[in-house]
Amino acid sequence: MPFLIGRKIEMAQQFKDDGTVVAVTLVKAEPNIVTQVRTKEKDGYGAVQLGAENVGALNKSEQGHLKDLPLVKTLREFRITDGAEYTRGQEVRVDAFTPGMRIDVVGFSKGRGFAGVVKRHHFEGAKATHGNKDQIRMPGSIGSQRQGKVIKGQRMGGHMGDERVTVKNLEVVSVDPATNVMAIKGAIPGARGGLVLIRSTSTTTIWHA
Repeated sequence: MPFLIGRKIEMAQQFKDDGTVVAVTLVKAEPNIVTQVRTKEKDGYGAVQLGAENVGALNKSEQGHLKDLPLVKTLREFRITDGAEYTRGQEVRVDAFTPGMRIDVVGFSKGRGFAGVVKRHHFEGAKATHGNKDQIRMPGSIGSQRQGKVIKGQRMGGHMGDERVTVKNLEVVSVDPATNVMAIKGAIPGARGGLVLIRSTSTTTIWHA
C-alpha cells in the first residue's frame, strides 16, 4: 500500500499503444523520507509519517524530530494498519507505483475568494423585470419569523474553494523514475504547484502531521 507526497505540475496528454489519447495530470514527487513509524502497541494506531522537500534550516523542535535525517519542511502522516515494512530513514520513490494501479489523490481545491450565492451555491437568482431592482443575484430571506435567527448551515455568500478534496479511484498511466514524475489519468485537485498526497486505494486514511 504505497503512498507519497508530491507537487502538481500541469495537465497534459499521453498516447496509449493503440493510439488513443488519455488526458493526464503530471505530478512530480521527489524521494520521500520515512521520518516516523507509529505502531498500535506504542501509539494506539498504525501510521507512517513521510517528509519531503528539503530545506536549509528548521527550528529546534523540528531539528530534534528529524535528527540524523535530511531536513525536510513538509511532513504528512498516512494512516495504515501495519507499518512493519517501513523503517525510519527509508526512502519512498515514485517507482513504488506501477501503471494501472488505482490510487486516491488528496489536495486543496483552487481558491475562488469571496463568492455570492449564485456562484457558490448555484442559486437561480431573482427575476430581472417587473419592478425588481438591484436584487437579481441576492440570496433572499435568510431567517424565519418563528425562530428569528439564522439557522446554522444556511447557504450564504462567503469564502469559496481552498478546501481539502479527495478524488478516489484514479489510474496511474505512467511512472518515470528518472525524473520522479507520475502521470495520473484525469484531473486532480489544486492549482499548479499545489501539494498533493497520493495513496493506493488499499490505504485506509490520510491524516495531517
